[in-house]
Amino acid sequence: MLHTINKSPFLYYNLESCLRFAKDGDPIIFYEDGVYAVAAGTKVESMMKNALKKHPIYAIEADVKARGITKVLDGVYLCDYTCFVGLVEQHKVYPWF
Repeated sequence: MLHTINKSPFLYYNLESCLRFAKDGDPIIFYEDGVYAVAAGTKVESMMKNALKKHPIYAIEADVKARGITKVLDGVYLCDYTCFVGLVEQHKVYPWF
């Protein structure tokens, strides 16, 4: 199952909900304002570091750059939309709104 998150973890609880229900090994991809979750030095950093131990974590690089995020947590895969489409083709998708 591919979990997708596009909302800021600072305004919504979709990240917490996703991490409660995602099975170990399920990939999670962040896009749009969801990419704030992969920024280093934020209040969700420890939650994300724990998530990285259980899940492959992806973020759309264009969205990271568009939001001025310069430091991404180690272990996060930055990908383009071709990568995103590839993940969608490989997995059933569950969006967290």
